[in-house]
Amino acid sequence: MRRLLFLNGIKAFEAAARSGSFAAAGAELNVSAAAISRMVHLLEERLGVALFERKANRLALTAAGRAYQSGLTPIFDALASLTAQVTAPASLRVLTIGVGPTFAMRWLIPRLADFRKEQPEIDVRITTGGVAAPFGDDWSCGVTLGDGAWPGLIAEPLFAADLMPVCAPKLAVTLKRPGDLKGPSLIRVAHSPDDWPSWLKAAGTSRITARGPEFQYYGQALQAAGDGLGVAMGIRPYIDDDLAAGRLVAPFALSVPKGMRWYLLYRGFQAEQRDFAAFRRWIMRAAAQPRTGPQPARRKKTATM
Repeated sequence: MRRLLFLNGIKAFEAAARSGSFAAAGAELNVSAAAISRMVHLLEERLGVALFERKANRLALTAAGRAYQSGLTPIFDALASLTAQVTAPASLRVLTIGVGPTFAMRWLIPRLADFRKEQPEIDVRITTGGVAAPFGDDWSCGVTLGDGAWPGLIAEPLFAADLMPVCAPKLAVTLKRPGDLKGPSLIRVAHSPDDWPSWLKAAGTSRITARGPEFQYYGQALQAAGDGLGVAMGIRPYIDDDLAAGRLVAPFALSVPKGMRWYLLYRGFQAEQRDFAAFRRWIMRAAAQPRTGPQPARRKKTATM
């Protein structure tokens, strides 16, 4: 027999712990703050432990409260997801994926046709994600760059995030060694200022400073490089398709680890849901496919007499 104590009190506590106040929990559960306070107090009496320290202007979780809330929130998330799945029309199968715009455009969307061939009945929806976005309540999963530490989520590695300079083929033929790079032609990405210094140090050319045009996203920088504006710092897997197609060229074989990896993120209860399980199998297989190596720049032949 399951020992389930006072479910209304448990709901009230979880909402208050997650939101940080009785008032916010009351608004979420459509009851008064005083009602939330009473239910939490009754729950504490029945459990025999204090879950909150009541301070003048705020609530503070006790150690027991933190442990209880960390276990309860995933359970309620799973219950909400299961309820939505059971009550949805049988014909409605939606998979919501949170990804950054550049990852979506440079890797995921070009490959989604393959997934659709395998699972044509699943409605795939791409929503804004990325490093700066919190994991959405309505997401089936996310793909992001990081160190693998996302509390409350399962993180499975997909790719290494290696860095290497890339540029248009016409520009690449003028670059025989890293020392040929010029600071004003090195395209920068605003949120990744350490990329060029890391690579230039590894190449033994720390005296060069990137001073070229700056863009907000890798995708913009890579587009600029393809259009001949300069040399961009490419990051795997954003550059793989362009290297394979010859739109971009890696003039040097040296690649440098960024110090992070790409991960598939999801909540534990998602693992058993058929649509996510199908997507997970597909993306793991797609990520494991051999990637195209850097294409060497074609050097102009010197005429002989």
